[in-house]
Amino acid sequence: MLKHIQWISIVLLLLFSAFSYHKISNYKEEVETLTQEKKVLTEQVRDAKSQSAYILSQNSQLDSSITYQNWPEYFDLAEVMVEESNGKFKRPWAVYLVKEAQKYNIDPFLVYELLRVETGATFDPELVGPETKYGHAYGMAQFMKNTAPWIADMADLPYQDELLYDPYYSITLSIVYLDYLHDQYENWDETLTAYHRGMAGMEQYKLQKGHANSQYARTIQTKAEKHVAMIPQ
Repeated sequence: MLKHIQWISIVLLLLFSAFSYHKISNYKEEVETLTQEKKVLTEQVRDAKSQSAYILSQNSQLDSSITYQNWPEYFDLAEVMVEESNGKFKRPWAVYLVKEAQKYNIDPFLVYELLRVETGATFDPELVGPETKYGHAYGMAQFMKNTAPWIADMADLPYQDELLYDPYYSITLSIVYLDYLHDQYENWDETLTAYHRGMAGMEQYKLQKGHANSQYARTIQTKAEKHVAMIPQ
């Protein structure tokens, strides 16, 4: 009888231990989930703050000093893009790009070379990129559908998926996004690498390499500088 009671006690103790372990495991999982959610929320708040600060400063910083006196210069820059692309980058696109890039004080050839790299030199406005774990990228500037809407908000533009195939819309988003990233990092290595890999991806690249001077960033900057050097002063 005593042994029977002892065995019952042992079984009850084991059941209680198993139940306690299960509860502790569930508690740990809940804590880990809450910690991860807090991290994501913190990043979202940080991004929202930086986007808001960018939007507030945008209007006062835009340069719209295109006049009849300097318009021929912008047209000449556009012609370089048209000729270099063998006509694949259409003249109206090039003129629009130069005009918009000038507003944000961005070298238009940086934007042009970015579009050239993103499309594999096709400048196809209807390009759909290869499938990734995050989905496809669309249009000439290769934006994903989880990124483009908040960039459109910063640009004070409407957003619909099909607009990503509009070359003028795509060019505008690329310039606004570059301006936003450069406002965050204040250098083109980090800006271009973040455009290519995402902001978190750029930070991870820096941790691995110790710098943000990726091949993507080097290629775009080097080719843009060559275009600038060839323009008569």
